[in-house]
Parts: sequence; structure tokens; C-alpha cells
Amino acid sequence: MSLADPLSITISGTTVPLPKIFGSGKESKYVSADGLIAVSANHTLVKQGRERHLFRIDHSKLTSNPFDTSKNMKVDMAVYTVFDLPPAGYSDPEALAVFVGLNTLMTASSNAVVTKLLGGES
Repeated sequence: MSLADPLSITISGTTVPLPKIFGSGKESKYVSADGLIAVSANHTLVKQGRERHLFRIDHSKLTSNPFDTSKNMKVDMAVYTVFDLPPAGYSDPEALAVFVGLNTLMTASSNAVVTKLLGGES
């Protein structure tokens, strides 16, 4: 089963469609028309037979160059979620329950934990 095509993401109130530009085996990539937003998903086996499932958003934008304000520069960032599972012992529903717990913690009270994390708190 694959993800929807196109995916859509809403950032700061703007919804952007992300058509699939690549899909092979256990990997896919979706990119906005302007190339500034990309979403990728992949599944790999890593050391000791662990399964790694990754979902990643890469975001770029043009902004003023602080060293030369007459020019703009491209900056980028990434946010991703990784499930790193042992070969046996966790079912998909159990792994999902752990993710739901993490997601609930991070998004509670208007994303308070994420706001603190981005502010350098630990």
C-alpha cells in the first residue's frame, strides 16, 4: 500500500500539493511544484536486523542574506520521524501506540514541548 498521490501539507495556513516524483521498492519522494518542499518515506534494514521506517519533510525558503541585504539566499531545514524497531517483539499497533504517546506529548497545550525544545530547553 502506498501513500496518497499527491500528498498535501499545510504550513502556516497554506496547503501545498506534493506530487510523487519517485517511487521504487520501499522508498518514495513527493515534491512541491517550486521544489521548496519535499516529503520522503523509506524503509530499510539496519544493523542487527532492525527495521527503520523514516518519514521526512525537507523545507526550503528564500530569505534576506544577513551579510549582503541586497541579495537573497536559500535556507533549508528538515523535520523527520524515525521508527527503529527490533526484528521481533513489537507489533505495528504497539509501535503506533508509542508514536501516539510521543505525538500527544509533543502537541499538547499548543505544541508546548516542541516550543520549549526549539527554544533550547531540555
